[in-house]
Amino acid sequence: MKHIPLRSCIVCRSSKDKSELIRVVRRPDGEVVIDKTGKEAGRGAYVCDSGDCFSTAIKKRALDRAFKQKLPQDIYDGLAAAIEDDGKQ
Repeated sequence: MKHIPLRSCIVCRSSKDKSELIRVVRRPDGEVVIDKTGKEAGRGAYVCDSGDCFSTAIKKRALDRAFKQKLPQDIYDGLAAAIEDDGKQ
C-alpha cells in the first residue's frame, strides 16, 4: 500500500491529501508563487483548493504568518488572479 502524504491547510487546519491542496512557495530568492508541481524548492504553505479558504488566507494575510515575513499586497493580488485563472480553465 502506497503512503499518501497529508498536509494541513494554514487557514482551516484540516488535514487532507497533498494533492487536494494548493501549495504556495517562497523560493530561496524571495519570490512567492503557486507551486503547481509540488516539488518547487523553498518554504511551502498549503491552502485548501476551495475559494473560501484561499480568500480567507488573503483577507487575514495568513501567508505572512506561514512565511514569517510581511508580504507586499501585490503578491496577494497576483495569487488571487492566478487562482481565478486556474478556476476558469
